[in-house]
Amino acid sequence: MEAMEMQQQFFNLLKNSLPSHVSMADELSLKMGLSHDSIYRRIRGEKPLSMSELKMLCRQYNISLDQVLELQTNTVVFNAGDINIEDLPFGDYLRNMLAQLKYFNSFKKRSMRYLCKDMTFFHFFHFPEIAAFKTFFWIKTIQKESAYSKSKFSLEKHGFEDCIALGHQVMREYNMMPSIELWNVESLNSTISQIEYYRDSGIFENRKDMLLVIASLEATLDHLQMQAEIGLKFMPGDPETIHKASLQLYINEVILGSNTILFEWDDLRESFITYTVLNYMSTRDPRFCKKVFSSFDNLLA
Repeated sequence: MEAMEMQQQFFNLLKNSLPSHVSMADELSLKMGLSHDSIYRRIRGEKPLSMSELKMLCRQYNISLDQVLELQTNTVVFNAGDINIEDLPFGDYLRNMLAQLKYFNSFKKRSMRYLCKDMTFFHFFHFPEIAAFKTFFWIKTIQKESAYSKSKFSLEKHGFEDCIALGHQVMREYNMMPSIELWNVESLNSTISQIEYYRDSGIFENRKDMLLVIASLEATLDHLQMQAEIGLKFMPGDPETIHKASLQLYINEVILGSNTILFEWDDLRESFITYTVLNYMSTRDPRFCKKVFSSFDNLLA
């Protein structure tokens, strides 16, 4: 492939990764600090991109050079946005997730496939008690924040109003995304085990709060059942007039699987794989996405 062909292939990939309402020339002019004429000359292949410009754009828009060069190696490039951050505050974690979902929802044609090992993350923010408990658990037990090392869980002391407000925004964006979810018989057990672990370890400050968390989890499951029955996503108390995206929920009786999220928009696909419980990495490698999407559809069948 000639150098200018590769450059045009690169800009085609970049254009497909931008929402349809965003002008690539306007976007790149702002990001690169160049005039529109300079941008158009690069897009048309009249002026080559410098290595520094190519590096900056690949980093900014998560584009793999392997894909541009059509290298058929066994290497798959993943983006792990938080890999260089030692201790990411949980609020920032939610903000990053919110930004990702808003980006996907900016496309008219979009869908999500979710292979669940555990209960789907988004559903924990329907009700405040289970949302507060899970937030406390993630911060104290998974992220090991020192400020919580000796804390016991209390709904009065650990309401996490800011995080729950962010969680509601995340839920709203999730509810706008048509999705297919594959759960399994073990999907609820991790949260039940976490409640039991805190009970047995004396980390609940009082029994009343534990019972409220359990009741909140039961209410979450009741609400999830309502969504599954009508095949639509919505928040508790939403009016009938609000937009509701479709939800197809299946019980996977074949394998336990892993927490894998697959997005498809326009003609692009992206696979998100979780690691270290909360963190995730993603790739748009066409070969990898083809295999993972195919595997999901096989399980669905």
